[in-house]
Amino acid sequence: MTTGIPRLSIGLPVFNGENYLTAALDSLLSQSFTDFELIICDNASTDRTAEICRVFNASDQRIQYHRNETNIGAAGNYNRTLTLARGEYFKWASHDDVCLPGFLESCIAVLDSHPDVVLCHSRSLCIGIRGEVKGIYGEELAFDDRRPAQRFWKAISRPHACITVFGVMRRATLLLTIRHGDWVGADRNLLAELSLIGKTELVPELLFQRREHPEASIHKYEDESQRLAWFDPSLAGAVSFPTWRRLQEYLKAVARVQMTLVDRISCYGKLLRWVGARHHTGPRNVSLMSTEVLRAMKHSTRSHGSS
Repeated sequence: MTTGIPRLSIGLPVFNGENYLTAALDSLLSQSFTDFELIICDNASTDRTAEICRVFNASDQRIQYHRNETNIGAAGNYNRTLTLARGEYFKWASHDDVCLPGFLESCIAVLDSHPDVVLCHSRSLCIGIRGEVKGIYGEELAFDDRRPAQRFWKAISRPHACITVFGVMRRATLLLTIRHGDWVGADRNLLAELSLIGKTELVPELLFQRREHPEASIHKYEDESQRLAWFDPSLAGAVSFPTWRRLQEYLKAVARVQMTLVDRISCYGKLLRWVGARHHTGPRNVSLMSTEVLRAMKHSTRSHGSS
């Protein structure tokens, strides 16, 4: 007996996405895997985004269209799509990227057959403003080691393309995390926390196309203060300390995720290595950050001993 709840929820947050939105929606609606709901959250767009969304909404019953009265920021809009989701699995979709027809089916097959995998993405191509293929996109990594500390270390220390945040995830697992944060580098923190909980896998086929264009947030908001305001308009003009914030969130994640004391201490050890590599922040900052990690490690050991 069907419950009417789809297996997958796709959350598509968008603001002024008229240039590429149609291509993104077409690619999702053309997937070989069809048991999904598509939740579009329009962040008070001022272009033709609303018109495009309403046309698609009228043509496919899997689509839900929600429009914010005011711009609540990228982070808030991303998280709103997750709040509205009902499926066992969840995927964020960008308004300017393209998923090839087998993307969802391939990722869900991995999650279905491997309970220890919490996120699955595919290898990716880079496309231009007209959809022309420009080559392989970035360096994507699978965090698939057996021990959480090894997965965590790879996530925080090695260069990798954070577009895996657009993979298919277990919704219940994602709800245990920070979700989408409102600071610069929040996607890296989220992927690191997921790596503590379980494995991240990469489908070897090139099934995802990441669009590079001048209006992409990473290019449009190069100044950190502008990026903060993009994440959350109430942070406009705020001072950013991204390395410190990233460390604080790593520490919270290690403390929050259930694991053995041995694994937790090992994760704190990895963080000490990560802090030691932050020479560009100056010796005083490195010393202060190391002290923060050691304090958290001692607290964890005492808490375990008293339990």
